Amino acid sequence: MAAAYAGDDLARSSGSRRSWRSTSIREMWQGPPDVFQRNSTRRQVVDEEEELKWAAIERLPTYDRLKKGMLQQATSTGRMVRNEVDVTNLGAQDKKQLMESILKVVEDDNEKFLHRLRSRTDRVGIEIPKIEVRFQNLSVEGDAYVGTRALPTLLNSTLNAIEGVLGMVGLSPSKKRVVKILKDVSGIIRPSRMTLLLGPPGAGKTTLLQALSGKSDDNLRVTGKVTYCGHEFKEFVPQRTCAYISQHDLHYGEMTVRETLDFSGRCLGVGTRYDLLSELSRREKEAGIKPDPEIDAFMKATAMAGLETSLITDYVLKILGLDICADIMVGDDMRRGISGGQKKRVTTGEMLVGPAKAFFMDEISTGLDSSTTFQIVKFMRQMVHIMDVTMVISLLQPAPETFELFDDVILLSEGQVVYQGPHENVLEFFEYTGFKCPERKGIADFLQEVTSKKDQEQYWYKKNQPYRLVSVPDFVRAFNSFKIGQHLSEDLRIPYDKSRAHPAALVTDRYGISNYELFRATFAREWLLMKRNSFIYIFKTTQITIMATIALTVFLRTEMKSGQFKDAAKFWGALFFSLINVMFNGMAELAMTVFRLPVFFKQRDSLFYPAWAFGLPIWLFRIPISVMESGIWIILTYYTIGFAPAASRFFKQFLAFCGVHQMALSLFRFLAAAGRTEVVANTLGTFTLLMVFVLGGFIVAKDDIKPWMIWGYYVSPMMYGQNAIAINEFLDERWAGPAVNASESTIGKSLLKDRGLFVDEYWYWICIGALLGFSLLFNVLFIAALTYLNPLGDSKAVILEEEDENNNKRQMASSSEGIDMAVRNVGGSHARRGMVLPFQPLSLAFNHVNYYVDMPAEMKSQGIEESRLQLLRDVSGAFRPGILTALVGVSGAGKTTLMDVLAGRKTGGYIEGSISISGYPKNQETFARISGYCEQNDIHSPFVTVYESLLYSAWLRLAADVKTETRKMFVEEVMDLVELNPLRNALVGLPGVDGLSTEQRKRLTIAVELVANPSIIFMDEPTSGLDARAAAIVMRTVRNTVDTGRTVVCTIHQPSIDIFEAFDELLLMKRGGQVIYAGPLGRHSHKLVEYFEAVPGVPKIKEGYNPATWMLEVSSTAVEAQLDVDFADIYANSSLYWRNQELIKELSTPAPGSKDLYFPTQYSQSFLVQCKACFWKQHWSYWRNSQYNAIRFFMTIIIGVLFGVIFWNKGGQIHRQQDLLNLLGATYAAVLFLGATNASAVQSVVSIERTVFYRERAAGMYSELPYAFAQVAIETIYVAIQTFVYALLLYSMIGYQWTADKFLYFYYFIFMCFTYFSMYGMMVVALTPGPQIAAIIMSFFLSFWNLFSGFLIPRPLIPVWWRWYYWCSPVAWTIYGIFASQVGDRKDKLEIPGEESMQVNEFLNKYLGFDYDFLVPIVFAHVGWVLLFFFVFAYGIRFLNFQRR
Repeated sequence: MAAAYAGDDLARSSGSRRSWRSTSIREMWQGPPDVFQRNSTRRQVVDEEEELKWAAIERLPTYDRLKKGMLQQATSTGRMVRNEVDVTNLGAQDKKQLMESILKVVEDDNEKFLHRLRSRTDRVGIEIPKIEVRFQNLSVEGDAYVGTRALPTLLNSTLNAIEGVLGMVGLSPSKKRVVKILKDVSGIIRPSRMTLLLGPPGAGKTTLLQALSGKSDDNLRVTGKVTYCGHEFKEFVPQRTCAYISQHDLHYGEMTVRETLDFSGRCLGVGTRYDLLSELSRREKEAGIKPDPEIDAFMKATAMAGLETSLITDYVLKILGLDICADIMVGDDMRRGISGGQKKRVTTGEMLVGPAKAFFMDEISTGLDSSTTFQIVKFMRQMVHIMDVTMVISLLQPAPETFELFDDVILLSEGQVVYQGPHENVLEFFEYTGFKCPERKGIADFLQEVTSKKDQEQYWYKKNQPYRLVSVPDFVRAFNSFKIGQHLSEDLRIPYDKSRAHPAALVTDRYGISNYELFRATFAREWLLMKRNSFIYIFKTTQITIMATIALTVFLRTEMKSGQFKDAAKFWGALFFSLINVMFNGMAELAMTVFRLPVFFKQRDSLFYPAWAFGLPIWLFRIPISVMESGIWIILTYYTIGFAPAASRFFKQFLAFCGVHQMALSLFRFLAAAGRTEVVANTLGTFTLLMVFVLGGFIVAKDDIKPWMIWGYYVSPMMYGQNAIAINEFLDERWAGPAVNASESTIGKSLLKDRGLFVDEYWYWICIGALLGFSLLFNVLFIAALTYLNPLGDSKAVILEEEDENNNKRQMASSSEGIDMAVRNVGGSHARRGMVLPFQPLSLAFNHVNYYVDMPAEMKSQGIEESRLQLLRDVSGAFRPGILTALVGVSGAGKTTLMDVLAGRKTGGYIEGSISISGYPKNQETFARISGYCEQNDIHSPFVTVYESLLYSAWLRLAADVKTETRKMFVEEVMDLVELNPLRNALVGLPGVDGLSTEQRKRLTIAVELVANPSIIFMDEPTSGLDARAAAIVMRTVRNTVDTGRTVVCTIHQPSIDIFEAFDELLLMKRGGQVIYAGPLGRHSHKLVEYFEAVPGVPKIKEGYNPATWMLEVSSTAVEAQLDVDFADIYANSSLYWRNQELIKELSTPAPGSKDLYFPTQYSQSFLVQCKACFWKQHWSYWRNSQYNAIRFFMTIIIGVLFGVIFWNKGGQIHRQQDLLNLLGATYAAVLFLGATNASAVQSVVSIERTVFYRERAAGMYSELPYAFAQVAIETIYVAIQTFVYALLLYSMIGYQWTADKFLYFYYFIFMCFTYFSMYGMMVVALTPGPQIAAIIMSFFLSFWNLFSGFLIPRPLIPVWWRWYYWCSPVAWTIYGIFASQVGDRKDKLEIPGEESMQVNEFLNKYLGFDYDFLVPIVFAHVGWVLLFFFVFAYGIRFLNFQRR
C-alpha cells in the first residue's frame, strides 16, 4: 500500500500542482465532473491496465526486465497513460518528460527524488557501498630553485640543465632547495558527512586533495599512508573509486556541454549500478513489491552501460544549473562558448556523471555567484547525506550560508592541519586558543585570517592577557589537546575493520566499460570533433588543390619534353615538389594533436579510456583523408604535367603518395605526443623533417653521403617515397632510349643511377612496403608515447629568499594594516598617506544607455526574427569621486558589458545614450589617459618581474614631466598600497601554468593601473577566484584607492558581508541588462534592505544574513514570477529613480570655471621614450624566455653541425654537375629550414605579447610603431648572434674559400635571410586572428617560396608566365646571393653527363641563371624585403584588432 501510495500520489500531486490553471478552465466549460464516477471506475480501469503491463514486465527474464520501464505518455485524446518503454533508447521527448516528472522545480524536488531512490533500496534491505578515507602521517615535499636562480634566464636555464646532467652522474650537488608542502598531517574523512577544506592560498589544499585521490605529482615525494576502508592504493584502482575535480577547466571547445558530459558518462560507465538494480529487482519480485514506476525507469535508464546519451547526464545538467546552456559549445580561446562559471560547473559535472563513491573537489566555485554556489553545494549535501557519498570540497570564499551546509571542516595552514572536525565546534576551538569571531563576519573568512600572521591580532579577545603571536605549530599542538583532536587521534589508533567494508565499495577494474565499447565511444567522439573542425579539413583540401593547380601550371606538359638527359631536370623538380607537398600537408597534424593533448592527459589520468582508444580512431579517420588528398593531387597533376602515360603507372604513383601521406601524418602525430608542448613539438618536428629531407636522396645524392652517415639515408622514410615515384617514372618506355657516355644502358636507368637511386622495378614494391611499415611503426610509437609520457611543465610557485633586514623594516611599516574593514578611514592622515602625485577628481554620469549586438547565428536558427540582440536596456547612473560603487547582478546580467561600454573597451556592437565626464561629453582619446581598467582575466607579459611590470606601466603612463626619482617613489608607494613588496622579484608567468597565483595576479593588475595615477578606475570582478583573505587584501587595496579621492567602480560576483559593506553605493542589475536598484547602501546595508522589504511579498532578511546574497535571492526571476512583479518597473517608478535622474542632470552640466580634459599629445611620453621603454621590456622578456631562445640556439648549432657533417668539404671540390647540384641543395636546405623554424617559433612569442599589447594600447600607453620597433629590434639582435654562429659553422665545414669579402657576403645574406624570415613570422601573426590560422597561412606562402626558390626548378626552366614570381620569392634572392658570391667567379671545367664539359661560371649562367655581376642589386633587395615585412607588421599591429568584445 505504502509503495503504491508513494508513487501514485506523488505523480498526482506534482501533476495537480502543474496543471491547476488548465484544469480550472476545463471545468468551467464542462461543469464539475461526477466525483464518485471519476474516482471509482475510470481510475480502476487505468490501474488495472497498468497492473497488467507491469505484470508482463515482471515475467520477462532479468536481462530484458532491466531494460523495460513504465512511463507516463499522453495519448491523442489528452489522457495520461502509462506505457511500457525500452529505457535503453528513450526519445528526447520521453527523457524530458521523465526528468520533468521527477524534478519539476530542482530546488525543492531533488531531495524528495533522492529519498525516493534511497527508500527503494532500503525497503528490501540492500546496503549501499560506503568509503571511509584515512590519511596518517602524510608528508609531501618537492624541490625548487630559490631566489634569482628561479628566474628562467638563458644563463640560468643552461646552468640548471648542466647541473642536472652532472647531478645524475653524481658530480655536482643539487642547488635546489627542498620545499615541504604538507607536514605530517593525519585525519579521517567519513562517508555521508560533507567536508569543507579551507586554507589560504599555498597552504597545500590541492596537494592534499591530490594525495587523497591518488593523483600526486610524480616529482613530489609522498610519505605516510592513505587508506580507503583500510585498503591501500595498490589494492584497488583509486582513480575509478574516487574522482578528483581539478581547478583547471580543460575541455574540447568544439563539443557542447551535453556532449562533453555524455562522453564522460559513457566512458566512466555505471559502476555497480547495474548489479545493484538486478539484485534489487530480484528481491522486490520475491517480496512482491511494485516499485515507483518513475524511479524504476530512472534507475533502469542510468544502469545501462555504454549508452551514447544517458539520463544521468540530464540529471547532472539539471542540478548544476547547466540545462540552460546544455546545447551550447563549451568554447575556448578561439571559439565563443559558455561563461567561465559554467565551464567550472562542466568540470564538476564531468566527474559527477561517473559512478565514483568519493569526490575530492578543488575550488569548484571560482567565477560563480554565491547563490549558484549555495545551490550546488546544497545538492551535493543532499547527495552526500542520502546516498552515503564521501566528499571533500575546497572552496575559496564560502558565504556563511554555504559554510553552514558542511558537516566537517578541515583547516589547513602552512601545510599543517590546524583543525579537523564538526563545523559547530570550530569557533569553540579558537576561543579555547584565545581568538573570537566578531559579529557580521563570515566564519570561513575568520578561519582563514586567524591563522595568518598579519591579521591575527584583531581577533584576540583575552583582554586581560597581552596578545602574542600564535604560530601554526602552536595551533596544531592546541588542537591535539582539544577534545575534538583527542577523539580524532583515538579513532585513528583503531585500524579500520576491513570486514566492515562493502565488497563493491572499491573498484578493481581499470576501465568502466569493455574495450569494444571504449573504442566505440572514442570513435564517435573523434567523428564529432572532425565534423566540428571541418573548416580545417576543407582548408587543407583547398590548399592542396591550389598547390596542385600551381604545380601543373609551372610544370605544364607543353613545356615538358621527355626522353633526353637535359629534359630530366624539370621532371625531378616536379616529382620532388609533389613529394614535399604531400608530406608537408601533414604538418597541421602536429599543431592539432598538441592542441588536444591537455584534455587527453586529464581523461587518461582519470582512467576514462586507455591511450590506444584515443590513438586508434585518429589513425583510422586519417586514412580516408590521405586517400582524398593524394587523390586530388594526382588527378590534378598527373596527366597535366605529363608523367608516364600508362594507367598502371598512374595508380602506382597514387599508392606511393597515399603511403607517404599516411607516414607523414603518423610521424607528426608521434612527434606531437613526444614533444607535448607546442615549442618542443615544433622543434622536434622541424628537426626530424630536416633529417628526413636532407638525407632523402634528392638534395644530396646517395653516393655523395659520407659512409658513416649512410644509415641516415636508409632510415629516412622520405627516401622510400622518393625512390618509389622516381622508379615509377623513369623506368617507363619513353625513358628507355640508349644512353651515350653514361653509367647505365638506358637513359632512365642512368638518370636514376646518377642520383644514387635504385634501378630495378621490384624496388618499387619494397619501398611501398617500407612506407606502410613506417606508418605502422610511428602509430605504435604514438600510442606508446601517449601511454607512458606525462604532460610537461610544473606550476611551482617561485619561492622568495627572505631578505631579512629589508623585510623586517617593511613588516614594521605595514603591521598597522589588519584587514579591519569595519574601520573605514583610520585617521585621515593614514588614509591619504601622501600619494606623491596630484590628480584631478572626476565624476562619470551616464543616461539611458542601450547596447546591442548582432543576433548570434545559433539563435537565428531557432527562429528568432530580430536582427539585433539587446544586452543593456536603458541603464542610467552616476559614479562620483571618493565613492566606491559596486555593480552587482546574477551571471549574465550585463555587468561586464556595462563596464566595457562605459570604459570604451567595446570593439563591436551598437551603443546608444549619453556618457559624460564631469559634465563634458566623453572623448575616448583623452578618457584613456585618465582612466584605468582592471580586466577580469589578468593579462601581463609572462617573462618580466612584478616590479618591472609596474615600473614599465608608470614609465609610459605618467606625464612626461614626472622625474625618474618621483616615478620610482610612486611605484614603491603603489607596491606598499597593494602589498606587493614581498613579490617584487617574482616572475609574472602565464596564468594557470607558472608564476604568480591568481590573487597575486589580481593585485598586480590593480597596481599596474594605479601607477598610471588615474582618476576613474573600473575593476571587473577584482575578487573572483580568491579566497576570503586574499579578497580582503584586494578589497583593502581598492578601499585605499578610493580614499585617495578617486572614482572606483567594481563588478562583483559573490561578495561576503564585509566585502559587500566596504562599498558605498550599489548598482544592481537583473538578467536582460536592466537596473533594479541604484543608490547608497547605508550602514549595515540598511537602505538597500529597506528598499526591497518595501516591495509587497518580499520576505524579511534574517539576522546576520548576507545582504548581498539576500538581495540576489529576492530579486531573482523565480521570485519575480512568483510575486508577479517586475523589479525594473518598480525601480523606474520609485523616488530613488528620480533622485538619481536629478543627480545625473547635475553631474552632466560642467561646473562653472571648469574646462574639458585636454592633453597636448596623444600619449604621455615622446616617441623615443616609448621606443626605449618597449625595448627595455622586450629585452627582459627575451632574456628570460629560455624555452624559446635556448631551443633556438641549440637548434642552430645542431643543424649547423649536421649540415657541416653531411656537406663536409663540398665547397672545395666541384668537378661534376652533381657536385654543383649537391652544393645548391645544401644552400637551399640551410637557408629554407632554419629560416622557416625561426618564422614559426617567433609566432607563439608574438601572439602571447599581442594580447598584452591590446590591453596596453587600450590603456593608451604607447602608439603601435614603438611596440613594433621594440619587438623587431630585440628579435634582430638575437638573430644576429644566432646567424653568426651558424655562418661560422657552415662556412668552415662546407669548405668555401676563406677570403674576407666572401665570408662577409655569406654572413650578410644569411643574417638578412633569417631577419626577413622572423619579420615574416611576426607579420603573419599581426595579420591573422589566431596562431592556428597564422601557421596555416605561413606554410602556404612558404611552399610558394620553396617552389620558386630556384632549386626545384632553375629560373631558365620556369615557364614565362611564372618567371615574375621567382623575383617575388625572397628565398630565391638569398640562394642567388650566396651561390653567386661563393662560386660565381670560378672558371674550372665541369663535366656534364650526355654533353661536353664547360666552365663553372658559364654553366651557372646558362642552366641556373646566376650572374656574378648582379650581386649589388641583391644586397639592396634584401634590405627591401626586411623593410617591407617590418612595415606590414607595424601596419597590421596598428590597424587590425582581433579582440572581439
